[in-house]
Amino acid sequence: MDLKATLIADNIKLPDDFFYNIQKYKEHLFKWNKIHNMTGVKDENSVDEFIYDAVFPISFLPSANTLLDIGTGAGFPGMILALALPDTKVTLVEPLTKRASFLQFIKADLGLDNVRVVKKRVEEMDSEIFDIITSRAVTDTQMLLNLSKNFRDENSKLLFYKGEQVYDEVDDSMKHKIIKTKNRHYLLIGED
Repeated sequence: MDLKATLIADNIKLPDDFFYNIQKYKEHLFKWNKIHNMTGVKDENSVDEFIYDAVFPISFLPSANTLLDIGTGAGFPGMILALALPDTKVTLVEPLTKRASFLQFIKADLGLDNVRVVKKRVEEMDSEIFDIITSRAVTDTQMLLNLSKNFRDENSKLLFYKGEQVYDEVDDSMKHKIIKTKNRHYLLIGED
């Protein structure tokens, strides 16, 4: 996958320094991954697919002042969204020390003033309202709704990165939209 060409072809608007920062992020990820096993993805093409997967939603998300990513892991999708949305304050919640340390390192190395790393489980965080709440590969939709209840209000949007099982996790009582790409189903809850 040619990440840059694919994102440009899909007309996804990104800041001028996005690809420079993504390259630095990938270099650090591969170095840290050798020692700390940050992610199971080991090759550049697979990482590029993860990055594309993380950043694609900016093509349909409303603008937001604040974003919370639950269970960020090595940075998917939260850190990638922070790189793509420099005017959005992004809070990355990751309970594992090695991953939180990696995220903190990336924040410092790339000078990301819009990123806050919280090394704890989301259930341990103080209540705070966010415009958008994201999560990828953490748990099922109902559990994510429970985990996010102290961090949203009636105006918040929820974006969950899902697979085909998403259809089993939602019903008509929930105001939602499912956006499909080749490899991903994005569940957007709170859609007007």
